Amino acid sequence: MIQNIENIELKYLTLKDYQELKSAMIQAYSSMPESYWKENQIKALIEKFPEGQVVIKINGELAGCALAIKLDYDSFDDQHTYEDITGNYTFDTHDEEGDVLYGIDVFIKKEFRGLRLGRRLYDYRKELAEKLNLRGIAFGGRIPNYHKYAATLSPKEYIAKVKRKEIHDPVLNFQISNDFHPSKILKGYLEGDKNSGEFAVLLEWDNIYYEKKSKKAATKKKVVRLGLIQWQMRLYKDLEELMQQAEYFVDAVAAYRSDFALFPEFFNAPLMADNNHLPESEAIRELAKYTPVIVQKFSELAITYNINIITGSMPEMRDSLLYNVGYICKRDGSTERYEKLHVTPDEAKVWGMQGGNEIKTFDTDCGKIGVLICYDSEFPELSRILAEEGMDILFVPFLTDTQNGYSRVRHCAQARAIENECYVAIAGSVGNLPKVNNMDIQYAQSMVFTPCDFSFPANGIKAEATTNTEMILIADVDLDLLKDLNQFGSVRNLKDRRTDIFEVKKLQK
Repeated sequence: MIQNIENIELKYLTLKDYQELKSAMIQAYSSMPESYWKENQIKALIEKFPEGQVVIKINGELAGCALAIKLDYDSFDDQHTYEDITGNYTFDTHDEEGDVLYGIDVFIKKEFRGLRLGRRLYDYRKELAEKLNLRGIAFGGRIPNYHKYAATLSPKEYIAKVKRKEIHDPVLNFQISNDFHPSKILKGYLEGDKNSGEFAVLLEWDNIYYEKKSKKAATKKKVVRLGLIQWQMRLYKDLEELMQQAEYFVDAVAAYRSDFALFPEFFNAPLMADNNHLPESEAIRELAKYTPVIVQKFSELAITYNINIITGSMPEMRDSLLYNVGYICKRDGSTERYEKLHVTPDEAKVWGMQGGNEIKTFDTDCGKIGVLICYDSEFPELSRILAEEGMDILFVPFLTDTQNGYSRVRHCAQARAIENECYVAIAGSVGNLPKVNNMDIQYAQSMVFTPCDFSFPANGIKAEATTNTEMILIADVDLDLLKDLNQFGSVRNLKDRRTDIFEVKKLQK
């Protein structure tokens, strides 16, 4: 058969194809006599939605067909019938403003089966749904082999066995292999479909690129540019001089049109030098007095340079307790606070620092992000919670004094990128502060990590700074690649979790 093929074409259906289409349908649905579309019905479909009606032709002969309409899907009951969907076979249910592509029919003639032509038709539907920005595709899938098992199996049991490969159902197996997931059983779906017992499986495919129409004059970015600041610890005479250095870096990454600027944990520690004569626990509480002013100045820089600034972390006093916190200063002028949840033994022992209590994602003009401060990145439950809330990028400001401390943060951060199918950006400080107790020396290499799959670097590293050198690191990350990975990756860490035997959840306060 393949040797005789000279030409395969995917074309829009026209009325000139009707007689061929009728003959093909009679053959394809031989178990349901008279189950073919009338010419006036095909004419109505073509007039209402020409893009939804396509045929495959081999050497000029019609080999297969796919018919579809657009629906306002939420206006239909979950237990709809084929007659409901088609408007009693008139297709008056087609809605130009509809948000779902509903499959009316798809078939391949017997003599052309085995050439994977059905996949071409389904791929066309997916591309059309993406082109038209539809939520997805749905259709009622027949189960024509069900009559062989109806005496002993319910439709639900039958589908479960098909999915486990205990029963071969060529139609359902094909649809599942093409990324359509069964969502429910439709009873009395297609009148006269005796082989299926008039049952059908509602199959759905979600368009991962769908974007809900917005009334705002803004677009959501697909490629996001990250600016990481590998900060050199040095002594400053006052807050103004420290913020001059901070603005220098904000200016530098903004000049490259970065969407985010990430500072390290405790980047403002040099200001403790003036209080080095005090016990460490008192010196850091004096440092905490600068935090409100620094946040205000960063918020002004975010607006001035049109960039979202992640302030790393700073000490902060609340209700007489000391916390390690940071702020997201957005370019729209708003600010949001995040906390370090797990303090290190040293932070608790030397400074008397408390762990925070809130873990959440943040909405930005570049998607959902999360921030975990240093040690928090070593607890996988936290990033999993953020991933379940839709996080695309995880930022990890850190401070480590030794290479082994850095290695813990680095390797844990890379693991978080793989297991949560997200990007992870880490930024740390370098150099030394001989006049600040408990902050003597720093070791860092700032990096951007990716999942490890074909669309990403094989080693999972998008970009890396030079070790222990003051510099900026700029990297672009494509959010659409994460959507592809989630649906079509070689492995799918988020989708394949066994949530039937374990769960990770955030406790309500």
